[in-house]
Amino acid sequence: MPFDDLAAFLRCLEAQGELVRVRAPVDPVLEITEIAGRVVRQGGPALLFESVRGAAFPLVINLFGSRRRLELALGCPPAQLGAELAAVVERLTPPSLGGLWRSRQTLRRLLNGRVRPVRRAPVQEVSEPPDLGRLPALQCWPGDGGRFLTLPLVLTQDPLTGRRNLGVYRLQVFGPDRTGLHWQIQKGGGFHYAQAERLGQPLPVAVVLGGDPALLLAAVAPLPEPLDELVVAGVLRGRPTPVVAAQTVPLLVPANAEFVLEGWAFPGERALEGPFGDHFGHYSAAAPFPVLHLRRLTRRRRAIYPAAVVGRPPQEDTVLGEAMTEVFAPLVRLVQPEVRDLWAYAPAGFHNLLVAAVRVRYTKEALKAGLGLLGQGQLSLTKCLILVDEEVNPRDFGAVLRAIRAYFDPRQDFTLLPATALDTLDFTSGQMHLGSKMILDATRGGTREPGLARPAVGGEEAPPPAPSWDPRTVAPMVRAWRLWADTLLAVRVESHARAVLEQLVQACPVGGPSLIVAVSPDVDLHDDTDLLWGIFTRFDPARDVLFREVRWRGAWPEHHGPLAIDATWKPGYPEPLAMSDEVRRLVDRRWREYWST
Repeated sequence: MPFDDLAAFLRCLEAQGELVRVRAPVDPVLEITEIAGRVVRQGGPALLFESVRGAAFPLVINLFGSRRRLELALGCPPAQLGAELAAVVERLTPPSLGGLWRSRQTLRRLLNGRVRPVRRAPVQEVSEPPDLGRLPALQCWPGDGGRFLTLPLVLTQDPLTGRRNLGVYRLQVFGPDRTGLHWQIQKGGGFHYAQAERLGQPLPVAVVLGGDPALLLAAVAPLPEPLDELVVAGVLRGRPTPVVAAQTVPLLVPANAEFVLEGWAFPGERALEGPFGDHFGHYSAAAPFPVLHLRRLTRRRRAIYPAAVVGRPPQEDTVLGEAMTEVFAPLVRLVQPEVRDLWAYAPAGFHNLLVAAVRVRYTKEALKAGLGLLGQGQLSLTKCLILVDEEVNPRDFGAVLRAIRAYFDPRQDFTLLPATALDTLDFTSGQMHLGSKMILDATRGGTREPGLARPAVGGEEAPPPAPSWDPRTVAPMVRAWRLWADTLLAVRVESHARAVLEQLVQACPVGGPSLIVAVSPDVDLHDDTDLLWGIFTRFDPARDVLFREVRWRGAWPEHHGPLAIDATWKPGYPEPLAMSDEVRRLVDRRWREYWST
């Protein structure tokens, strides 16, 4: 069933045993992060902290940290919603009476995709001067540059077209009425600010804190730029989104939110924002970003402050990001019908590893599909794209590795795209927003005509297992190793990773692993989640990929031997996130106290 506001959703969660109230006083500086992180790793409930030290409002966290809570929020499994939306478009292309009738229920939901202006709103029950010190803003990690609003829905409009954008962009608290605006590359709010700056105008901004699940999910979703998140929220909810005129900025804001912060971002003004422990599991470096000057705070009388913590996976955003992939993957097929399925890997920070299952009808069609994906919205920030045949499950990394072993030929199936746009949070190239991408074509149509006889992935005729060999006999600096699906050899080293990899690629026997990766000592080789994190957040393809040999045929590089990756932590990289021993001991000591009534 749809929910009108955050409080209604919390009542449902509590009735379902999916929310726990914590009445013991807790500190928003680090302590809440440590408590929430443990609960997330245990698959636990949402948490409502009723007594946050120094704050005037309760705080809720881990709202979407389980599949069950997410399905309660959406009213159905995410994949079902995506399939229904895609089916409507397919049935109505071309339009027909039969297609309209078969899609009537979903069309009714789509017709609710609009906003409904109202004159009075719960979010304006109280109107007061802004004082961010009264909010339970978190400092999530010891090296953070301060306290942050970590789940704000930032509302802006294009100053020329009037198109809205609602996105989740962290806000560092600079003072009682000032914050940073961390607008990353490819973000709608950042585009609006750049347009206003070109015009020499200040940009009105409304920061929405708390809302019904549909509003939160629409703001998080990687929607195409022209789509209005408030309209999409109405589709998800099955009811129009009520909006009310803000009091000091020319914007319509969600009427049922918990808080709205109204203010302006002025052209040409920047302030140092960060560092911040981000979802790549490392600190994003301090950098200059625009500043938001607040003019008014409106709220409910009994407002609840929402928060989230990101960091080394698994975190709450794991479930949320995977759900968004399930909703929007079927819609990608409407633009690229050859793409049958895709999966962005949460342990890799989503943008760092995308696997696409492709229906291959002619030689190199998979590469064509991959280049198309890298030109679409947020998918354009993908760093490593692996292409597999349509029968391979892209969610199963073992199956993906077996496809690489069977069909990936680095001589012709490796594509490097140097000097291209990367996620703002990616630090591996040493330059913000600039780095490289790579495509691995592990489909049957990569280098051979479709229809030719070939072994089946994982079948009896699949390539034989990799020859048994201990990499430590070749490279004594290897401290530990793991062979995953006979394809990926991961070695743990303390130093000289490049030299170790060069030794291993030269000594790798015929039929040996297709991929060889060096990781740092802080990575658990035998934990799949940790290994994917340790590999894909710590290398730039142009700088850190090597082969046994590269032969040049004119301008075409032909790669020979296994593909090797130096995925170790390197000087100049930000530190990985880790909670302080002092806070861990504090939470150990108080653990029973948190759950006592």
